[in-house]
Amino acid sequence: MKEFNAINEQRAEFYWWMSSLFANELTQEDLINYQGSSMDSYYSALAMTDELKAPIAGFRSALAALKLREDAQLELAADFCGLFLSTPKTGALPYASMYIGETGLLNDKPAQEMGQWMEKYGIAQRKDFNEPFDHLAVVLDFMGNLVILTNKETEEDKQEALMQEQQVFLETMVTTWLGSFQKSLEQFDGFGFYKASGVLLNAFVALDLSFLKGE
Repeated sequence: MKEFNAINEQRAEFYWWMSSLFANELTQEDLINYQGSSMDSYYSALAMTDELKAPIAGFRSALAALKLREDAQLELAADFCGLFLSTPKTGALPYASMYIGETGLLNDKPAQEMGQWMEKYGIAQRKDFNEPFDHLAVVLDFMGNLVILTNKETEEDKQEALMQEQQVFLETMVTTWLGSFQKSLEQFDGFGFYKASGVLLNAFVALDLSFLKGE
């Protein structure tokens, strides 16, 4: 049981990290942390999994390039705005509705479905993050919380049911559009930090799905 809980804590930690990365522009303090020894040890731990080795190498390369970039924090903030606060023609908007919605507008069906998931499990969006429910940061934060809910269950059948729910959530609310989002990052992220982050996220989600399916 302890090992099971520890694995879930590690999974949740990754989803929460990625949620924060795509939620807001990174501060100078964030960058110092990302390039520090503690996070480097975390990257090394992730890279011990074969499926994450190459994505972690790409992410580390992007971090190394940041050290050579003049006014790195300001330039990365500009990248964030250009990618995530622009239009579908010039950026990679982080909303499911932009990729699998029916109208091409925000707050389409994916946002409504995400709201239903949040209501079902009593997991609220952060009050200081005023974005539609289908924003990538909200989706990933929810997944992290859903994982931790499993650890709070003491009955094995209820834990199993929640693990199945995690699989359903990833298959219906994440993988349905994450690949298209990544293609937009590939197209529009000239510097490559967020593109590398997306590659890592996609690889982890695929790995996590295999884990949930018992493969």
